Amino acid sequence: MNYEDQLFYKQNQIENNLKRIGKFEIPEILPIIPSENIYHYRNKLEFTFSNRKWLTDYSKEINFDDINMNGLGFHIPGIFDRIVNINKCWLQKEPSNAIRLAVKEYADKNNMEFYNVKKWSGFLRNLVIRNTSIGEWMVIVVLNYEDQEKREGILNHIAEKFPEITSLMYVINQKKNDVYSDLEIKLFKGEPFITEEMEGLKFKIGPVSFYQTNSEQAYELYKVARDFAGLKGDEVVYDLYTGTGTIANFVAAKVKKVVGIESVPSAIFDARENSWLNEINNTVFYDGDIAQVMDENFVALNGKPDVIITDPPRAGMHEKVVKQILNIQPQKIVYISCNSATQARDVALMSENYKVEKVQPVDMFPQTQHVENVMLLVKS
Repeated sequence: MNYEDQLFYKQNQIENNLKRIGKFEIPEILPIIPSENIYHYRNKLEFTFSNRKWLTDYSKEINFDDINMNGLGFHIPGIFDRIVNINKCWLQKEPSNAIRLAVKEYADKNNMEFYNVKKWSGFLRNLVIRNTSIGEWMVIVVLNYEDQEKREGILNHIAEKFPEITSLMYVINQKKNDVYSDLEIKLFKGEPFITEEMEGLKFKIGPVSFYQTNSEQAYELYKVARDFAGLKGDEVVYDLYTGTGTIANFVAAKVKKVVGIESVPSAIFDARENSWLNEINNTVFYDGDIAQVMDENFVALNGKPDVIITDPPRAGMHEKVVKQILNIQPQKIVYISCNSATQARDVALMSENYKVEKVQPVDMFPQTQHVENVMLLVKS
């Protein structure tokens, strides 16, 4: 499927979801904003080590003793224990491929054990590569257990071969899942973060920080959200699901005050740090469940919002959050979503009080079926 066909499919997907699930009146959906780069656009990739790589050419006569079954790549959809060994990935620019290939080559030459997910055994588990538009690189090696000699060997090899890496880290994960955000991530070399820039603002990105995976299109997305909000300078804005405060800090110069809420404490730490880094003094951030935090006392303390910007995960907003928004009654709601189905469901719950005035899709994920969608709701 060529890129024009992808965009056509995504535009129809959004329209169908809004009409089928939402069943509210919508204006003409604006043409999707395409991604300038359809390859090498991602700023984060996570690869998995496995001693059971997927064989594309398989026969019963194959002699497994003659094959290196180690793989470093992506999961097979629907098969939890098999990995497609990647030779060249088109999603992230170089030296991403070179780093991954060098790590696998070193591990194979030094007989390092790749992870076996069925037995929860093996030394190497995951390799995470992040980069920013200003050329900074972060590499995180996830290990199953501590072995100082082997750990220092592979990390020193990475550091020596790729001096452009500005943050080299590792984490020991002995759990039976790949989530490492709750574990201690240790710095081996460089800084404990990388830095992204957007419209003169700087954003620190730590090993577990959320940042939109397409940096260039993130800028387009946030510009749409800011334009939809129609900010004049005297507004109080609530930024729900603020994450590391990227949107909050992005719009701060155009408003009186921004109030960000996020359930992940480490993300709120990053949000405050990013405000401090950019000398922004009109933001305030709270960590906690929005459904519990954003009550009458919270609004009395922070002021009634003129605009609410909400950017929830794929599951959308909890029904209690929707009810709280309806109780607060901001003049405008800017709803950013990576799942137009749950977005339609949530907007339908607000349709008696709010009219949809604009709909703008933004393609953040070329070569996939996923798409971001921004909706402007105005109090009726």
